[in-house]
Amino acid sequence: MALRQWIDGDESAAEMLTRVLKERTSLLVPPLHRVPLHVGNVVELVGPSGSAKTQILIQAAVNCILPKEWNGIRYGGLECSVVFIDLDCRLDISRLSQVLKLRILEGNGNGDWGNFDALYTTCLRRFFYIRCYDSFEFLATLKTMHHKLQKERDDLGIGLRLLMIDSIGAYHWVDRVSSSLPLWGYNRKGFSLANMLEAAVEEIKKLLLVHPSIVIASKATIFGDRSSDIVRREKSSSETESRHGKSDGGQVLYREYMPSAWQSFVTHRVFVRGSDEYLTVSSCEHQSIYFSEWLLPSLGVLDKFIVKNAGIFMVP
Repeated sequence: MALRQWIDGDESAAEMLTRVLKERTSLLVPPLHRVPLHVGNVVELVGPSGSAKTQILIQAAVNCILPKEWNGIRYGGLECSVVFIDLDCRLDISRLSQVLKLRILEGNGNGDWGNFDALYTTCLRRFFYIRCYDSFEFLATLKTMHHKLQKERDDLGIGLRLLMIDSIGAYHWVDRVSSSLPLWGYNRKGFSLANMLEAAVEEIKKLLLVHPSIVIASKATIFGDRSSDIVRREKSSSETESRHGKSDGGQVLYREYMPSAWQSFVTHRVFVRGSDEYLTVSSCEHQSIYFSEWLLPSLGVLDKFIVKNAGIFMVP
């Protein structure tokens, strides 16, 4: 709604609801289902390796690229585009394909897959996968993404809804070591870890102005004991520490290592981790149980979920 329209006249309740519902994205993916997310939100999915962070991203992506309805069958998707920027180059595309196919078959009552090749292809056209191998490629990708997204929006008639980054801290240690390397030219801004993340954040902000969407970024944790000299040294260099409650009432300490430019950019944070618990599906099948908890905003609720072939499911 243009500024002049807002000044010149009031907005009716019906018009307001229509506008808000269009701007709200309902991902309905555990653990993201707990908090309504809106365009412009930046969600950080933080947890150790093997905590199903990428699986959550895949499930959210499938929900986004699926249509609301296709040939009279309701799939409940958002029918929008997804950009997946893979910074550690470990995404298994076949896993995305598997979840998408099973969701389509599930919507069709597990009918004949051959009749839905067109739907499968249409959904994949909405998924843009980009691999980056260092911070410079990441920045170059962000700077050039607008023109590609604009072209796709003109061709397909749909806009970007999810910008995914897996994993945002992939180059942290490499950039820290490289921060002392000289650059050509005396007028260029010095290379540093903070400068690279600050530039990336600014590019994402510019992108969101033209292509309003939700940003979901996974981030690996660094754990440590408070009594450790390494933890004290990292803390003294402006790296903060955060606590996460375990289901047994204990406390797991992990360190925040991202620069302040990124930390202040994040609007929501979810902690995920694996566990030693299993869900018995059958006499010969056991599913690992994962835990998730919202830290920003703090909800004080510990969710349990499992990862199956068809996606992520909550555990009572």
